[in-house]
Amino acid sequence: MRFWHFWLNSFILSSQYNPPRFVELLMLTVAIAMLGIATLSPDRPYMILGLSLVVGASISILVREAIAPSPQTRITQLTALILLFISLYGFADLLQTL
Repeated sequence: MRFWHFWLNSFILSSQYNPPRFVELLMLTVAIAMLGIATLSPDRPYMILGLSLVVGASISILVREAIAPSPQTRITQLTALILLFISLYGFADLLQTL
């Protein structure tokens, strides 16, 4: 029980300390779940939802880093750009197969 109490307190504290980063983390977590479901199921809506969540989180990260840079700005921007290019490539591939 103490383990869950610790994680719940960490969860609440992180959501209050830096809300934009928390929302981005939540979006990427849901995107991973949706893309995982899309690999197991042939349904396209899971793939589209997962890719659009990755695009949204990537753009949000890039905007947040442009407004208020963090100490590791370059690596964060590079990671967000890589995620954005991969998800846009996934959308292009999805449009080609339709």
